[in-house]
Amino acid sequence: MSSALASCSTRPTTRIVLVAVTAALTAVTATACSTSSSHTSNTSATGSGSGSDRTIQVVAAENFWGSIASQLGGSHVKVTSIITNPATDPHAYEPTAADARTGAGAQYAIVNGIGYDAWADKLLASNPGSGRTELKVGDLVGVKPGGNPHRWYSPDDVRQVIEKITADYKKADPADASYFGRQKTTFETRTLAEYNKLIADIKAKYAGNPIGASESIVAPLAEGLGLKMLTPETFLDAMSEGSDPTAKDKATIDQQIRNKKIEVYVYNSQNSTPDVQAQVKEAKAQGIPVATVTETLTPAGATFQQWQTNQLQGIEQALAKAAGK
Repeated sequence: MSSALASCSTRPTTRIVLVAVTAALTAVTATACSTSSSHTSNTSATGSGSGSDRTIQVVAAENFWGSIASQLGGSHVKVTSIITNPATDPHAYEPTAADARTGAGAQYAIVNGIGYDAWADKLLASNPGSGRTELKVGDLVGVKPGGNPHRWYSPDDVRQVIEKITADYKKADPADASYFGRQKTTFETRTLAEYNKLIADIKAKYAGNPIGASESIVAPLAEGLGLKMLTPETFLDAMSEGSDPTAKDKATIDQQIRNKKIEVYVYNSQNSTPDVQAQVKEAKAQGIPVATVTETLTPAGATFQQWQTNQLQGIEQALAKAAGK
């Protein structure tokens, strides 16, 4: 993989090493689950009086969804996220034998879908498991293959995922339904308080303000913040897919920067191609504030809310600088 971490909704994934996966699955029973400490997260309970000692085994293809799932489940779930390294390209990931065992033993699985993590679909399909529930985020939020897969950057979609995970936990473990309800309330009202406030504040102060971006991961966030994305969608998609943008699109965004038609430029620092680097340099030269985002949790070990809040603060500061207030 190149130093740039590419993101795309349609780019073909690297093939799964079928021999290793098949061998691993042969040794796995329907209830087995092997995880490593670096991949497993489990948030302590915030409530008390739970009705059972059951622990739901959960696997998440990516750690941004895994972080949310862990905090919603508290002491009654054990969540293993497969993609945890910020330098790992989720599209080109090759599942390991340990991943196969984890998938086989999971009672609940979360994948992003929309072509983002096709390897995860294949991994789970290799061993359907008895009674395992699977959440495919793209299907939940109604985005079909070919659409923008970066749904964790959409505040509305994140809320839908929170609702669905909680409902699925309650269905899987009815005795602890009230516990999961309390976890959800705490997560939404306290844990995500700063995240929610930043979104509301940015939307209230800067709705309609024009911005530019390096690729499509910024689009769902811009929509959620009420910002006006001026960068051509074809340019955003090309950069996300790792393909060359057209000369026309490059000329358009270059002109937007030179003429200061955008107030802020937001780029994915994990996919900083020469074209993007040139745009960042030109934006700074023109006095246009630059903010950064990443595709996956950064730094490693950060929670979803820590990661997103830090990025939102950067965007808010850039917008405030552009507005002179």
